[in-house]
Amino acid sequence: MQAYRTHLVIEDPEHVTVSNLPFRPGQSVEVLFIAQDTNRAAAVQELQALLKETQTLPQVQALTEDEIAAEIAAHRRGQ
Repeated sequence: MQAYRTHLVIEDPEHVTVSNLPFRPGQSVEVLFIAQDTNRAAAVQELQALLKETQTLPQVQALTEDEIAAEIAAHRRGQ
């Protein structure tokens, strides 16, 4: 599989033109659009707040290091 990445700014969401692609005419390709997060710092802060909140849940507080290690081992074994 050949991959090609380029970046562009959407000017008209109803019509996007990508030119000078390294593919031959008639070749089937998959097109995937991923919007870049313009406010990464806010997203990081939001994630940190969520993780802090999750760590205060009673269910999490009751977990031991041995239980966590056993869960990781089971996951690695595919269970």
